[in-house]
Amino acid sequence: MTTVEFVGATGLMGHGMAKNTAKAGYDLRFTLRSDSDRVDDLIELGAQRVDDHAALGRECDIVVICVTASRDVEEVVEGLLIEPRERMVIVDTSTSEPSSTLRLGALARAKNVGYVDAPLTKGPAAAEAGELNTMVGGQEFDVEKALPVIEAYAGYVLPTGDLGTAHTLKLINNTVIQSFCHSLAEGFAVAAKSGLDPKLVETILGSGGMESAFLHAIANGLDGDNSGMEFYIDNARKDVRYYNRLAAELGVVLPIGSATHQSLATASALGFGQEFVPTIVKAQGKLNGVDL
Repeated sequence: MTTVEFVGATGLMGHGMAKNTAKAGYDLRFTLRSDSDRVDDLIELGAQRVDDHAALGRECDIVVICVTASRDVEEVVEGLLIEPRERMVIVDTSTSEPSSTLRLGALARAKNVGYVDAPLTKGPAAAEAGELNTMVGGQEFDVEKALPVIEAYAGYVLPTGDLGTAHTLKLINNTVIQSFCHSLAEGFAVAAKSGLDPKLVETILGSGGMESAFLHAIANGLDGDNSGMEFYIDNARKDVRYYNRLAAELGVVLPIGSATHQSLATASALGFGQEFVPTIVKAQGKLNGVDL
């Protein structure tokens, strides 16, 4: 039986992913990076808690990492590579910096360990249902080994090519989405200041080509419903920062990426960093002295 280690198994996304991996019949081990009460259902499914990354590196065939930032991934991988099982494959589902991914991939290869970047789209509900979308980059034989585990929690898998390409695509994905969400929240503020009902912005955009789940998720923030995007503002800010840094390395001029990051930084400074993204509507209201 394939032994799978899950790092981040109690997070918003990782919990559902870990449950579906266990349900698929894998011998699942998990570690906790912080105290959590979201472990009982994993244990009922036969999963075992282990707290030593180095030991897991010796015991596991596949390690799935679902944490917040590249620095967290680096800490985990460095522990796993102390004495790893030969031909183990590490799957990083976090939204990480491609430069960090390439560095960790080289360290892994030096220890005869495979490395795959496989970041996610959709949210916690899709994770619970086993219907996440994922982009997958890495050497073909590493991807092939990891794919059955990935398919336990993902309903759609998009191959992207070499290691690091999936993380690059994920940063583009997130920044494009955030730029739309923030321009929309700004539009609501302009509407309110001019005397228009901000909901009319949602109506007119939804009647044409801008109809989307993101349109309604942000518009629902006007009513205090932030459940449509269960993604923290500070995490979005981190992703756009990674995107901007990558684009700068490539020599790409980024007026939109820079403005989007500034909007996220402002929302965070106003006290909304640990709120879900739809609260950018309230941040715009506070910034502009208007009730949204």
